[in-house]
Amino acid sequence: MGNEDIYKLVANIEKVIVGKTETVKMLVIGLLTNGHILIEDIPGMGKTMLALTLAKSISGEFKRIQATPDLLPTDITGGFVYSPKTGEFDFKKGPVFTHILLVDEINRTTPRTQSALLECMQEYKVTVEGMTFALPNPFMTVATQNPIEYQGTYALPEAQIDRFLMKINIGYPSLVEEIKVISEQKIKHPVESVMPVMTLEDVVKLQEQVKKVQVSSEVLEYIVKLVSSTRKSDVVKQGASPRASIAIMKASCAWAFIEGRDYVIPDDVIKLLPRVLKHRIVLHPKAMISGMTPELVVEGILKQIPIS
Repeated sequence: MGNEDIYKLVANIEKVIVGKTETVKMLVIGLLTNGHILIEDIPGMGKTMLALTLAKSISGEFKRIQATPDLLPTDITGGFVYSPKTGEFDFKKGPVFTHILLVDEINRTTPRTQSALLECMQEYKVTVEGMTFALPNPFMTVATQNPIEYQGTYALPEAQIDRFLMKINIGYPSLVEEIKVISEQKIKHPVESVMPVMTLEDVVKLQEQVKKVQVSSEVLEYIVKLVSSTRKSDVVKQGASPRASIAIMKASCAWAFIEGRDYVIPDDVIKLLPRVLKHRIVLHPKAMISGMTPELVVEGILKQIPIS
């Protein structure tokens, strides 16, 4: 198993998600690091298809949760149900017991229900009534939210949003790409024809290889300097935590592996930093009014902090 297998995986997903190679690679980074991805984009951009195609490509199980205000924590995790046959309460697994979990419009459900994902995403297990159940391996959450429609939504608390390795978007296709997309769906959706290109065991092997990618002390210092700078900015109310430093390190290792290297270079960090940090930075209201954005903060930090 190596980076050539990654390119087979990316090419397989691109049979459905046309012309979005970099976005697909970002999703694969999540898979390789056991990380979770937040996709923020308008409806109809292929967010669900992206997650479904990934699951099909790795021979994995796919479950989808549509987040709504009346969704309960047990609708995600599952719970104990009385069995008349045995006279006992048996645990009925919820949709979180899968390999690729899509939580659609995650900000449309209440904070109480959102919090049901915290343990799943951090510790890869579920605890119900004092009993703990391990999630399948690999396990990855792909959550989506609409960047425009905020009526009837509940903003993700910092503790929840910090669990996401990266925040990405898909973006509109080009003219040529959109023509290809609609022509390929004239008879049936291309996702129906997607075949696996690797097994779940292959994914676990790739994850182990990514862990062996080397990160020098200089690159680690560079990562920490970048992240700690978000805590000192005048326009930032809350900077990124050490979890962000860990996320950048892991994502950089995965990107280096995809690029065919067994070591991380500063360019890997620079490329991934905006996607890892932008959802973790909370700006002062005055800064937001003046047009400042988390992306601009990250851009400024990259200019200020020299490469080690």
